[in-house]
Amino acid sequence: MGYWLAKFVFLGPLLRLIWRPWTEGRENIPDDRPAIIASNHLSFCDSFFMPIVVRRKVTFLAKAEYFTTAGLKGRISRAFMNMVGMVPIDRDDADAARAALTTGVRVLSEGTLLGIYPEGTRSPDGRLYRGKTGVARLALESGAVVIPCAMVNTEIIQPQGRVIPKLRPRPGVRFGKPLDFSRYEGMAGDRFVERSMTDEIMYELMQLSGQEYVDQYAAKVKKASGQDNAFGARSAAEVRELGDRAPRTRAS
Repeated sequence: MGYWLAKFVFLGPLLRLIWRPWTEGRENIPDDRPAIIASNHLSFCDSFFMPIVVRRKVTFLAKAEYFTTAGLKGRISRAFMNMVGMVPIDRDDADAARAALTTGVRVLSEGTLLGIYPEGTRSPDGRLYRGKTGVARLALESGAVVIPCAMVNTEIIQPQGRVIPKLRPRPGVRFGKPLDFSRYEGMAGDRFVERSMTDEIMYELMQLSGQEYVDQYAAKVKKASGQDNAFGARSAAEVRELGDRAPRTRAS
């Protein structure tokens, strides 16, 4: 109930009226079967603008920080996440991550849409980073198709640190053709298969979004660029030089 009230009464109409998000490829989302919407992640507002352009309910696996941030902003974020049924992932706890994946499979088994950010965190600089294989494991364990989703302009209207998004440019959401990985049925847990699947998903995201691809995990790049001053961390320039390999076009 809270989700539909937010989407059609309180929050959704306001977002559509003020920011006027545009969308392409919405017909690629199935009407009545489970699917994983795998999106690039540019801004906090991605989790607001994408669901309002989808007719069906979208449940996200959200990072745990959205539920544990202190202060007024944290309380507002936590209330919203709980209201719409988002599932937190503790990325530092393997057991908690496994529990989140199990919950994701359960959500998909109910015939719903599950949103996930394969990069695992927001892009630090607007580029597309290496995907984590959890999205592949979800697809293999649930049998659901994967819908690539590209968020456009959200890092411009709400860069990290900005609370209220700018009014322009208009945010966009672009959906690609469904990716069917049924050819790998029964191969969940095979790390080579899961890496190939994830690379295929990231390639589709790169094509949809037009982003430059970096073959490094975004979390590591954030540390190297100064958010973590640990001894031996590479500079941002060094990390950029290392990140020039694009993912393969098709898993084999």
